[in-house]
Amino acid sequence: MLAYPQKISLCGFGGQGIILSAVILGTTAVTKGDLYAVQTQSYGSEARGGQCQAELIIDKEPINSPIAETKNLLVALFQTAYEKYIETLDEEGYLVIDPQLVTKITRPIRHTFELPATQIAVDLGNRMAANMVVLGFLSEALGIIKREDLLEVVKENVAERFVELNFKAVDAGIAYAKEHNLYADK
Repeated sequence: MLAYPQKISLCGFGGQGIILSAVILGTTAVTKGDLYAVQTQSYGSEARGGQCQAELIIDKEPINSPIAETKNLLVALFQTAYEKYIETLDEEGYLVIDPQLVTKITRPIRHTFELPATQIAVDLGNRMAANMVVLGFLSEALGIIKREDLLEVVKENVAERFVELNFKAVDAGIAYAKEHNLYADK
């Protein structure tokens, strides 16, 4: 059984769609999953390429603060972002990294999981879909929203010309999560 609240941090660099992923996941949880969610974001001054982070709290009860000092799930899609935010992960939390972009683990976490989101997206034809691979993976791993609901919110939030690619990327992330259960030891 998934424990609430879920305190999630997604971090990477600008242009990866980190913030969009958190917005879509939170929106789906609220509008389709009868849950509460708050999302905050931070990013460097660069338009693309600087560090960025999205924090998402999902709960069954109203949320009083938009900030969680410690997270129970950290998704890191870039080495320097990992290094900046790893200290916010609870000792018993879950760390999900893209092994192509996070190559040096400086703080060993018992529950560390590799999600080759960038490679999966490249295999689909566009590395920019890695964020949707992550989104699909998280939706399946967390088990709090249905695929159809997630795809509906994705369609509402991305340009029409990218809908098909993003659907494929979400499905690839879901498939990867089914093959590699993040919470198998819970």
